[in-house]
Amino acid sequence: MPLAKIAPSMLSSDFASLAAEAHRMVKDGADWLHMDVMDGHFVPNITIGAPVIQSLRKHTNVFLDCHLMVSKPEKWVDDFAKAGASLYCFHIEATNEPEALIEQIKKAGMKVGVAVKPKTPIETVYPLVDRIDMCLVMTVEPGFGGQKFMANCMPKVKALREKFPELDIEVDGGLGLDTIDKAAQAGANVIVAGTSIFKSESPKDVISTFREKIKSVQFKL
Repeated sequence: MPLAKIAPSMLSSDFASLAAEAHRMVKDGADWLHMDVMDGHFVPNITIGAPVIQSLRKHTNVFLDCHLMVSKPEKWVDDFAKAGASLYCFHIEATNEPEALIEQIKKAGMKVGVAVKPKTPIETVYPLVDRIDMCLVMTVEPGFGGQKFMANCMPKVKALREKFPELDIEVDGGLGLDTIDKAAQAGANVIVAGTSIFKSESPKDVISTFREKIKSVQFKL
């Protein structure tokens, strides 16, 4: 099982102080920063785009995990590559040609992630795993922060981990101190959390706890 990676969701940060928030998260132990990109089409909300990634990249070298909740993800690959995105994660539901999109992302110089919504069978990504760097299993319906963790998505994580023990498996949605055990035990190693980190009295302690929870089960899987 790969190393634990904690990726605070910048959707919960103060957007007026994005660079300072990024520095604060890295100082508190974040491995990656999770950037939620929404277009108002694939999901009913609008957040940030490539210009914000480009602006933030000028202030940090941290790994920027960009989650594209957008229609036509093929359209934005080059923009995000030029902006400095580290990983481009598209939704399997948003494209009819995932293999071609994977190659497009790789050629642009970014790592590749594939995300699945809660109701999407995890088997849809199996044929792609040998060409991707990460699979994101959504544990809420994508589009808004602050939703309740969907424990019924954990069998998908478990199945993915058993079949692909070396794959980075990310979970995103409702992760907190009360739900991290379920995610860790299922085999997730990349944890995205917004509210539970940013609204905590001690983000550093929350990040540290998440990491220890992942480490505690790594040798059992």
